[in-house]
Amino acid sequence: MSVGSHPTNEAAARAGVLGDPRLEETITDFFLPDDSRLDERARLLLGSVLGSIVGAVEADVRRHAARLLSGRGADRKADALLAARTDVLARLSAAGLLRDSELMEELLGRVRAELLADALPVAIDMPDAPSLLVRLTALPDTVVAAAATALLVQENRRGNLVEHKHAVGAELPAELHHRLVWWVAAAIREGVAADADTDRAIGEAAQRSLAAHDESERVEAVAVRLAAAIDPLPDEVPVLMVEAIGDRRLSLFIAVLARALDIDFDAARALVIEPRGERLWPALRAVGLDRPSIARIALSLADADPRRDIEQFADQLDGIAAIAAEAARAALAPLSLPRSFRSAIRALARSAQG
Repeated sequence: MSVGSHPTNEAAARAGVLGDPRLEETITDFFLPDDSRLDERARLLLGSVLGSIVGAVEADVRRHAARLLSGRGADRKADALLAARTDVLARLSAAGLLRDSELMEELLGRVRAELLADALPVAIDMPDAPSLLVRLTALPDTVVAAAATALLVQENRRGNLVEHKHAVGAELPAELHHRLVWWVAAAIREGVAADADTDRAIGEAAQRSLAAHDESERVEAVAVRLAAAIDPLPDEVPVLMVEAIGDRRLSLFIAVLARALDIDFDAARALVIEPRGERLWPALRAVGLDRPSIARIALSLADADPRRDIEQFADQLDGIAAIAAEAARAALAPLSLPRSFRSAIRALARSAQG
């Protein structure tokens, strides 16, 4: 074999021609505006949450499939399934499945909202006053009290899961959980010898995971239920929103905003986590917040997120306060469309631009 045809030399030659395959991604990342780039904390938390959710789904499917095989007398196949060393997260990532826009939109929205909530300053009028949620749990209205208790429990639970780098599949909306379960099942199958019995067990275990999924336990869903239970009157919405963000209860703040605008929680969350606030300020005007209330909320958000330019906001505040509520509602009307419809509209818009 000549030197020129040696595989190692051929690979080196191709690399020399093509250059670093990561260069294009590095360049793209460099030119991203600061408010679009993930900072290190967000990147680490996103990786932790994604890895934990995938790991939890994998463990459930793999363990139950092995249990089914063992119960059917296929102990060796069960052992092989449990002993397989497939890196499911890496496999799904390499296949490009985790680049799913709806999955990433959900996880990025959640991660950014959690980081924002953690960094919010305490801005209540009476520092010794009990937490907003604690006060709601003590109300004589048992519907509100039960919903507030549920949110308090779920927020604490999620905080513990994040702290210990653990999560469960129920952290995803049903449609995304459904998608992820089958991806994970396929990756598990790929890591073991092809066998009809094993395939059947994996499929049944995946269906069990789907049947057991309850998205109503998610913090976001519980916050929506609490906002519905409170059912604030129009003139009560501004007070509740200012108090929620002052008490660092961002999930309730978002849920009340979503209810007042008649939009989904994820759409309202997207407004809140945008660092420039182009859509949040009109949204706050649409639900009746006045100039001082908007300024107070903006200041809290700016304290929590260094990407926000509070001086620029101050220059815009008079114009924001002058926005008519009806005009703001009309401008935000597309957000009231179903999530899948909005995604389809965006997909067509992208294809037209391309």
